[in-house]
Amino acid sequence: MRQEIRICGFGGQGVITASVILGKAAAVYDNLIACQSQSYGPEARGGAARAEVIIDDKPIGCPGVHVADILIAMSIEAFTRYGRDVKPDGTIIIDPDLVVIPDLPERAYPIPATRIAENLGNTVVANIVMLGAVTAITGVVSEEAIHASTIKSVPARFKELNERALAAGIAAGHELKGLGRG
Repeated sequence: MRQEIRICGFGGQGVITASVILGKAAAVYDNLIACQSQSYGPEARGGAARAEVIIDDKPIGCPGVHVADILIAMSIEAFTRYGRDVKPDGTIIIDPDLVVIPDLPERAYPIPATRIAENLGNTVVANIVMLGAVTAITGVVSEEAIHASTIKSVPARFKELNERALAAGIAAGHELKGLGRG
């Protein structure tokens, strides 16, 4: 059941926060085993950011992701760098407003997370929209677990906004999956 997930984009998009929330959803709320690692450029905002989560029901011996089962790309630079490092039957989730590619692979799901977050009132929750979408599309963690982990991980004053972002991402993921995309 091992799932290797890479979330990538640029600093300021909440890539690392998303990976921590996803790992916590798996380990704390779905009673799985998870490990998380991260890497980012020297710039606080705008530099490259990558975070990885491995989820398994058995002990994790090697914590590195070499070829992902799931890739979430939130910038074209991230997709260009990591888009090839996905298993042939893996899932790719992109923000099509930021990752513009001419031929979207059949196994790719375009989730306009930044646009959805903007419509909710704050683009800072685009990462939470993506977490909802990846949960709905892949089932890598349960919807209950991602909800509980998100709510426990965000400041109380942003709880309602994050709940709406998560619900919007789950809805967008279910809609695309229902259309047979991927």
